[in-house]
Amino acid sequence: MTAAPNLLEMVTVLDSEARTRYDVLTGRSLPNPSGKSFGGQVLGQAIAAAGSTVPADRAIHSMHGYFLRPGDGATRMTFEVDRLHDGRSFSTRRVQAYQHGEARMSMISSFQTVDDGLEHQQPIDMSSIVDPESLPTVWEQYGQLAGDGRASWMLNRPFDFRYVESDVVLRVAERTSRQRVWMRSRETFDEPPLLQAAALAFASDYLLLEPVIRQHEIPWATPGLRAASLDHAMWFHRPFRVDEWLLYELDSPTAQGGRGLVHGRFYNRDGELVASVAQEGMVRLAGGAPEQA
Repeated sequence: MTAAPNLLEMVTVLDSEARTRYDVLTGRSLPNPSGKSFGGQVLGQAIAAAGSTVPADRAIHSMHGYFLRPGDGATRMTFEVDRLHDGRSFSTRRVQAYQHGEARMSMISSFQTVDDGLEHQQPIDMSSIVDPESLPTVWEQYGQLAGDGRASWMLNRPFDFRYVESDVVLRVAERTSRQRVWMRSRETFDEPPLLQAAALAFASDYLLLEPVIRQHEIPWATPGLRAASLDHAMWFHRPFRVDEWLLYELDSPTAQGGRGLVHGRFYNRDGELVASVAQEGMVRLAGGAPEQA
């Protein structure tokens, strides 16, 4: 097994020392096989950048972002943070991510002081879901492809994903708009809550469009398949660590017009809902949709 990119480095942003009306930070890019930057990483870095400007007692509770242009995986990303509002309990930040003078991603996030209040969640029966230790790793399934580098985008992720349903890399065994995946970081991630949230945003983008292609029996290996994130929203409910197993439950209620909508929920092993996510993505297939779809 080869070493994955260091997760902390992937979500860390640094003060650029530029002084404008914005806080300006920069972060490194993680390229995809296409040479483009990975959208989940840009989201994570934007959260880290926004959080660096709020009081320490305020934790992120939501973010909403739009992907505007593909990023360059070989060039550092610049993040401009606009301090929109600081109230008694909430702080709001707008982050623009730039490369080569063009906006690549735009995000608004909100932070709140820890507060007591009403609490409930819909229950989930964790006892009915197979334990992650009983499921194969991606390396156990596809490690034989590591030699020629074709599968490096999948094998060298900084997260360990274990599918309750089968994966959709080479074929789709179960045609359904719902899937569940256990996930955690491959290395210990002993970082503060802000970077835990940044890392979870990073991880969330890897699998979000899979329920769409699963429903139409289209594996990732399908020639001519193109997919890209359009917008991304997350809500952070309860404390968590990304180096502890989280169940990522996903479903797609609709797809149309070359776009698919997916909802996701993250649960810890005690069944507590720790975060929610929603994304609409572009999904296109050369020659149009397959007949069975």
